[in-house]
Amino acid sequence: MFNFLKKGLQKTLNSFTNSKPADKKITKDVLEELLLEADVPYEIAQEIIYYLPPREIIDRADLSRVMQTYFMYDSKSVEAKPFVMMILGVNGAGKTTTIAKLANLFKSNSKSVILGASDTFRAGAIEQLRQWATRLEVPIIASSQGHDPAAVAYDTISSAVAKGMDYAIIDTAGRLQNQKNLASELEKISRISDKALSGAPHQKILILDGTQGSAGVAQAKAFNEIIKVDGVIITKLDGTAKGGALFGIARELELPILYIGVGESKDDLIKFNPKEFVDTICDAIF
Repeated sequence: MFNFLKKGLQKTLNSFTNSKPADKKITKDVLEELLLEADVPYEIAQEIIYYLPPREIIDRADLSRVMQTYFMYDSKSVEAKPFVMMILGVNGAGKTTTIAKLANLFKSNSKSVILGASDTFRAGAIEQLRQWATRLEVPIIASSQGHDPAAVAYDTISSAVAKGMDYAIIDTAGRLQNQKNLASELEKISRISDKALSGAPHQKILILDGTQGSAGVAQAKAFNEIIKVDGVIITKLDGTAKGGALFGIARELELPILYIGVGESKDDLIKFNPKEFVDTICDAIF
């Protein structure tokens, strides 16, 4: 898993190794430059340095300890079968592909999964999810473009309950005519899901495009205002040197990062481990 993470973060790690001094002495000034290069927000870079012991040369153990405090948020634990996940995010963030990766991950752990194509605003989204369901050999509830997305969610959860499935993963629209319409739709899906199964959805997960770096924080805040988010998945980290943005995302949203996407294949989704992430960063810095 550690090597898998390192491979996925290679561009971010290269930004550290290519910028550090030849003598490899990491002073506070050097550390600030390295953190900013990897898209760690300026305020957080300053804060990390502030909480380090007052020595000019940075100690790796001290830096690791401070960095890990930014990922102290835990995901809520809910016992439910089926466990219903409502997936949020703007178009292009990798939402549909991430749903497929989640389904593949659960299936590889011998869990049963059903998908719900509740992004009925785009015909392409329905077809893309249907193709993934066929490829992964998992059931899907889908209708046509313009159909009531809440009804699709209801049917998906009801089917999952009837068949005794472990997971139901519900796709949702990333953009409608305006934010008010999107808010109304997501709230309705959430409300109708609870009617299908009390307490559903058990987890509302926001998909963020890692290539956007710190710019994704504003997008995440907007979604969090529309409907309370429970956790975040960061996609496309293999394609960016902005891995440092994860510090800002976790801190600003006060939400756990659940998984990270580190490639395009169905297997390229790994559970986020704060210690492994920070250790990988520190390896490159030192």
